[in-house]
Order: sequence, then structure tokens, then C-alpha cells
Amino acid sequence: MEEIAKGPKGAADPDPARPRPGPALGPALRAVPPQGQTGEGVLRPARPARLRRRHLGLIASFLLLVVLPFAVAAWYLYAVALDQYASHVGFTVRKEESGSAVELLGGITQLTGSDTSDSDILYEFIRSQNMVSAVAEKIDLKSVYTREEDPVFSLPADARVETLLRYWQRMVSVFYDRSSGLIEIRVKAFSPEDAQKIAQLVFSESSKMINALSDIAREDATRHAREELDHSLTRLKSARAAITAFRSRTRIVDPLADIQGRMGLLNTLQAQLAAALIELDMLQSNSRAEDPRVVQAQRRVEVIEKRIAEERARFSATGVQDGKVEDDGYSELVSDYEALAVDLEFAENSYLSARSAYDAAVAEAQRKSRYLAAYIQPTLAETPEYPQRPVLLAVIGALLLTGWAILGMVYYSLRDRR
Repeated sequence: MEEIAKGPKGAADPDPARPRPGPALGPALRAVPPQGQTGEGVLRPARPARLRRRHLGLIASFLLLVVLPFAVAAWYLYAVALDQYASHVGFTVRKEESGSAVELLGGITQLTGSDTSDSDILYEFIRSQNMVSAVAEKIDLKSVYTREEDPVFSLPADARVETLLRYWQRMVSVFYDRSSGLIEIRVKAFSPEDAQKIAQLVFSESSKMINALSDIAREDATRHAREELDHSLTRLKSARAAITAFRSRTRIVDPLADIQGRMGLLNTLQAQLAAALIELDMLQSNSRAEDPRVVQAQRRVEVIEKRIAEERARFSATGVQDGKVEDDGYSELVSDYEALAVDLEFAENSYLSARSAYDAAVAEAQRKSRYLAAYIQPTLAETPEYPQRPVLLAVIGALLLTGWAILGMVYYSLRDRR
């Protein structure tokens, strides 16, 4: 007779066929059921995956958020969007510097590269509202860029200047290489003729801007020299006016020449006085004092001495003219005239120096002239290049797919936290 198996406490085991763990296994290992078994130790197969509601929602969201917008974008790009033509123009700012006279004799003419600062100003000017306004005065930009059948890529009919400026920066692209100073402009429009015309206007207005900058630079270079020239010219006119007033007041053209003549007259009188005195001495030695010849000789000496005294008085502080004392003596007249002559000479020298400096400044400013040199004339497109439909579709698809994937991950992250 078979012996009944007993448990740890001697009780009968209800299932003698169930394997019992060995004594080496701990209670924790005995509590864990083997893989593929239930808690009762029964092996059950895994249930097949089923399409649940969240899967249907994920598929619906993919169709709604990715496929449908992508299809709408593709339909608009290929069925509605109008073709755009591009015109290209390239130029650079050149500054021509003619050499000096020695360099010109040697046949050396220096042509420098583009001026970086002028190119920076031109780059900002092309993208500014001033350029838009200048081009709009020559051509109606609203009629060129407004297309009712293409509301996405065209300009609204009621666009204001701010909207027109933003649209201009979309349609007119400026590529500027700072290292070489080259500027290339790409102008897009819905017809090749409009694109080329706008590119020509942009080049023309840019050339006007560079000419204005050149005029400003020339004005700055010659302003100080011109101010000095004007000041010296005013001083020269004042000095000449003072000389003229002096001559009108004194009725003497040149006091220096006049004084030389008066000195000659005084010398002549001195010689005549000496002769008269000799004659008087001879008469007095041979005749009586009442002799008429002696009286006449004495009278002659007195007249000559009086005339000499008057002529000498002209060189003192006060002079005598026709028996009257003059206000200004000849010495003061000569002093005033010499002062005026020094002022006139200084004014003339200053004017000549200022004139030479101004001529040199003008010549230097004219040597450094700026101009716009086009290395690509405005082109006329034959094939529409824009909008770039494959590129736009790829970008739209990537953005839609990325956004949908991020939303899906956010949803599952929130679901796993519940």
C-alpha cells in the first residue's frame, strides 16, 4: 500500500503529483511563478494584438494633420500658385583714384577695389522703404505684384507701405559678399519683363545713391577749404575797400610816392635857399641896406624859408595847408597807409594760399570719385524658377510629420502617466 505524502506539519498533501521545491530554494523564489505560467502554474498563450481605439485615433490624426494639409499644399502649389520669374543683377562700388602728375607721366593709374562702407550703406538702402518708394514712383508695384488668383504668393490689393516693404523684402533678395564687396540682387515677379524692369530700376536708384554719397564726400572734403577761401576773400575785399576810402579821404593815391616827390621839392627849395643866401650876402657886402636889390633878396630868402617850413610841417604830427593847420600830418598819413598796405598784402597772400588749398582740395576730391560698376546686367528670364514647388513640399511635409510625431509622443507620455 502506497504511503501518503505529508506536508511540513505532517498533514496529507492534497496533490501528491505536484512537484515540490527542493530544500535549497528560498521562499522568494518559490513565490515567483515560472515564465509563461499563471499564479496557479498553468501555461497560457499570449493574446494576439488588436486594433484599439487609440490606434484608430492615431491613424486619423495622421491623415488629418499630415496627409490632408500636404495634399492641400500640393494642390495649391501645382494648380493655383502662379509661376514667378527671376531677374539677376550684380554690381560693386568702385572708387577710382587718379595718380599725381608724376604718376600720370609714368602711366600709372590706380583703381582700387570696392569701398566696404559704401557697400554696407547700399545693401541697407536696397532693402529700405526709400528704395521701395523710389521704385514705386517709376512703376506701379501694386499692379505688378497683385494677383487675385494667387492670394498666398501675391500682394494684397489694399496693401499699405509697411506691407509692401515686407513683400518687397520677400521678392527682392540681396546677396552681399563683404570680403569682395560684390552685391548681387535677385528680383522676382510674375512676368520676366516686370522682373527685369524692377532690376534695372534698382540698379539705377543704387547708382544715384552712390553718386549722392560721392557728392557728400566731395562736399565734406572741400567744405573747410571753401570756408577759408570765402573768409580770405572777404578780408581781401575789406582791405581794398579801406585803401580806397583812405585815398578818397586824403586825395593821395600813394603817400610813399607822394612823399618822395615832396622830398624832391624840399631838396630843391633847400638849394634855392642856399643860392638866395649867397646872393644876399654878396649884395649886402657891396650895397647899402636900403638898396632895393638887398630888400628883394631878403624877401626871396624869407619866402623860401617859409615854404621850407611848411613842407617840413607836413611830415610832423600836424601839418599846414594853405596857411591852415591840418588835422593829420604827413607822418600819420604815411603810418595809416602803411598799416592798410600791410593788411592788404596779408589779405592778398591769405587769399592766394586759400585759393591754392581750395583748388588742391577740389582736385583731390575729383580724383577720388565713386561709381557703380555692374558685372551682371539685369537679365531677362525665359523659364520660371519660383515658387520652388518640390522644395516647398518637402519642407511642408517635414514640418507636418515632425509636428504630428511630437503630438503623438506627448499623448503617449500623458497616457503612460495615468
